[in-house]
Amino acid sequence: MARAAAFTLSQVEPDIAVLTLDVPDKSANVLSESVLQELAAHLDQLEARRDLAGLIIQSGKPGTFIAGADLREFASSLDVPAETVREMCRRGQELFARLSRCDFVTVAAMDGVCLGGGAELAIWCDRRVMSSGEKTELGFPEVKLGLFPGWGGTARASRMIGLGNAVDLVTGGESIDPATAVAMGLVSDVVPAERLLEAAVSLIRAERASGEYLADRQRWSGPVAISQTELGFLGATASAYIQQQTRGQYPAPLAALEVLLGGAGVDVQQACAMEVEGLAQLFGTPTNAALLNVFFLTDRSKKDRGIDRADVQPRDIATVAVIGAGIMGSGIAAVTLKRQIPVSFTDASADALARGARGVLEEAAYNRKTNGPDVQRALQLAPLLRTTTSDDELGACDLVIEAVVENADVKRLIYSRLEPKLGPTTILASNTSTIPITELARGRQRPDQFCGMHFFNPVRRMKLVEVIRGKQTSDETVATVVAHAKRLGKFPIVVHDGPGFLVNRMLFPYLNEALDLLADGVPVAQIERAAKEFGMPMGPLVLYDVVGLDTAVYAGRLMWETFPERVVPSPILPALVKAGRLGQKSGRGFFSYENKKKRPEPDPGLARFVDPYQRTAKSLTQDEIAMRLFLPMLLEATRVLAEGIVRDPRDVDLGVIFGLGFPPFRGGLLYWADTLGPRQVLEMLKPLADLGPRMQPTPLLEEMARSNSRFYGDQFRGPTPTGRRQP
Repeated sequence: MARAAAFTLSQVEPDIAVLTLDVPDKSANVLSESVLQELAAHLDQLEARRDLAGLIIQSGKPGTFIAGADLREFASSLDVPAETVREMCRRGQELFARLSRCDFVTVAAMDGVCLGGGAELAIWCDRRVMSSGEKTELGFPEVKLGLFPGWGGTARASRMIGLGNAVDLVTGGESIDPATAVAMGLVSDVVPAERLLEAAVSLIRAERASGEYLADRQRWSGPVAISQTELGFLGATASAYIQQQTRGQYPAPLAALEVLLGGAGVDVQQACAMEVEGLAQLFGTPTNAALLNVFFLTDRSKKDRGIDRADVQPRDIATVAVIGAGIMGSGIAAVTLKRQIPVSFTDASADALARGARGVLEEAAYNRKTNGPDVQRALQLAPLLRTTTSDDELGACDLVIEAVVENADVKRLIYSRLEPKLGPTTILASNTSTIPITELARGRQRPDQFCGMHFFNPVRRMKLVEVIRGKQTSDETVATVVAHAKRLGKFPIVVHDGPGFLVNRMLFPYLNEALDLLADGVPVAQIERAAKEFGMPMGPLVLYDVVGLDTAVYAGRLMWETFPERVVPSPILPALVKAGRLGQKSGRGFFSYENKKKRPEPDPGLARFVDPYQRTAKSLTQDEIAMRLFLPMLLEATRVLAEGIVRDPRDVDLGVIFGLGFPPFRGGLLYWADTLGPRQVLEMLKPLADLGPRMQPTPLLEEMARSNSRFYGDQFRGPTPTGRRQP
């Protein structure tokens, strides 16, 4: 059976052709090898015509122009030789460059997302018009995959919008909106989506009359207009900024900068050749493979329904109630309101409710460009936020999220009072981070419609949501809450009930080991440096201060009661709490925050709380400290898998990356373990065996070592997310 065509060729006017891209069976257009071959065939046909004034390339999928290259094809090619990579780049460059050499004007008419290879196709056209829709954006996110544009993006962008703008776009990997694209000179016009084709036609007529596109073709084929002084200054400042942001752990941005700077002084063909050579050095590297794995983790999350049954469908959530106007409740209300979902908001304190409501509205209307709330947006959202003290109003909502103090008795009192008011299909969810959901569900009238919905702080930035199912939580409830979390722009993972759920259970061995290292006489600075050199955004002791030492003591007690054989109680933490050193919120913890910027600074006063509990000092290398921190986390992950706490090992990796800040360039905790192999992990554990059960191999790890299998291997759904089987 013949494959359905991705492109449709039509005529909007007798001398203006339109190529419409609508890749069959895909929610978004991606540039696979077959799609590129189709484009080449259409260009062969169009270039042979002599009656054309212009060509317009548009998408047949509203809200998406082209999402980029087909990354699954990329992933399956990671092991190819460098020369094959070079040839892949050259073919793409030559194909897109044809758009800049046609006898007619070429225009990209972009509605929605235009990223990566799609953005490269667009900038090889003579002109671009964009729709004014909220989803419309253009960007080169390749550095987030350990790469940079390889189909002429670096060469073409620097000539069209200036080297400085190109450096920002390519090395930063962030998208720009239509207004910014116009200001850069990247786009000629921005119009409503329904007028996009009309605007493209008008642009072709104007360009044919003026001939400006021909002058630009000539100008963009030569070197970039920039002095050596400007070039040197840009290179120095951009390099320093990139090194500060990446800490040397992500090579692609610096490699992209080198290609952009080097290609500025030569013609576009030579610049493209430099791009090819630079990309060949990055493609297939461990960082590239790991970051591709993270992409596939998030892609899977977007498609995963949270349940395995196909016959269960999620219910619509039209209205949401949030109980609790503290930091978490306000954050949950704000992300909900931002999606224009009506929110009923309540708190036991009238003052807290008033303050919380103001904060919710400001947060929901926040504008990154102005670094403050957008007044017009706030006026639009205000009618959707209702503060209330009436249980009747809360009960009428489709989803009620409780986010009050972490006390089971307080939560149960709220549930008992509210339950008689709930509608027959209302879902009740708790934002608890520690209390078992099955315990909270005990005595509920409809435990099948009760679950955990654990957001992370700060809610606006943290993408992860744990959806915790108790023993009686129904599939429909889980599917509905998962779908709602996605609507909020989050990555939900479904977790079976248990102490610490998933993320906090992964976190505690890491934090607990930091205290034991401190007791072994390892300096605070050395512990922090080892974690950050491994790739964590902050060290474990700073993280203690951020979480709050009193909160950590409470959570630690719960974990010790549940897993006493693996938890080493530390007297250091209680001593600090007793002294009022609670972390950031009190100004002192393991560090001092009593400075203008509230940043952690070494505190000589810490010694009197640590020294009395230190054992004989051990001399450890940075690598040894890092393994002390991360191997217990890995072992805990194997227990989580063996207990069936999550449905798939990829849930663990999604959780630690987006919930704990595990370094993306390592691909995830279990992906990192796969790069080592189970036998190597066992060897790394041998010198640590005298530390007790927390450092001893688990049955799952030992079985994997015997069979030399992998977490992303045959026993868990076959091939790795990057498309390659491990040896």
